[in-house]
Amino acid sequence: MAVTMADITHLRKMSGAGMMDCKHALEESGNDFEKAMEIIRKKGQAVAAKRSDREASEGCVLAAHRDGFAATVALKCETDFVAKNGEFIALTQSILDVAMEKKPTTLQDLLAMPLSDGRSVGDLITDRIGVTGEKMELGFYEFVNGASTMSYIHPGNKLATIVAFNGAIEYQVARDVAMQVAAMNPVAVTPDEVPQKVIDTEKEIAREKARQAGKPENLLDRIAEGALQKFYKESTLLQQDFVKDDKLTIRQYLQQQDKALTVTAFRRITLNVD
Repeated sequence: MAVTMADITHLRKMSGAGMMDCKHALEESGNDFEKAMEIIRKKGQAVAAKRSDREASEGCVLAAHRDGFAATVALKCETDFVAKNGEFIALTQSILDVAMEKKPTTLQDLLAMPLSDGRSVGDLITDRIGVTGEKMELGFYEFVNGASTMSYIHPGNKLATIVAFNGAIEYQVARDVAMQVAAMNPVAVTPDEVPQKVIDTEKEIAREKARQAGKPENLLDRIAEGALQKFYKESTLLQQDFVKDDKLTIRQYLQQQDKALTVTAFRRITLNVD
């Protein structure tokens, strides 16, 4: 049976593969769409194996929030040319849509999630590898839950943040906090959540700077503690100065709306930007 343009178009919609790839797959499979899809998938697997040692440092980062749940995903590729392609961005969006609907708890669970056509998210990525010839991988998947949530995507799709709050919050206030996370890259919500390893490192850096400056040994711990408090001010979200009004901390900005309002969690994903 001859391969028709309608057959090629149908397979292209199913697979996302190029027209010639679809034509060849249909010819090889004798117009069996299921077998043709398998041929395309194997091509993607072969390309993925061949390029497994390549670095996928470019990509697309997207985020969304709905009904107390927010998620962000980063689909990585090799070149900025592919990362900016509309089909690649749409692929990233489709993965995010699955995450928002199914709410998986791990990246591996997200990769295994089935799509409407029966393929998994992982299969979808593999199929797209066969189309572009580039290595692709789901680099990050993060989520937060809260009474309210907000997401922010920085222009260029290289940086996204998600934030959870303990109560109802005005849209602009929540967005301002999500943008604060993007701009200031805090390490934790409060000092209590800063990992001990980070605390120890900051103290040791402060001690060493003080030694090099000739400070007495018996003052080093006090100097280190002062440096740590400065670090908390600069690097924990609620203590940071609000970027839109440095007369307020983020905690004070939130309390202007509601004295009990606070951030319960945040995530920040970035590719190739600070």
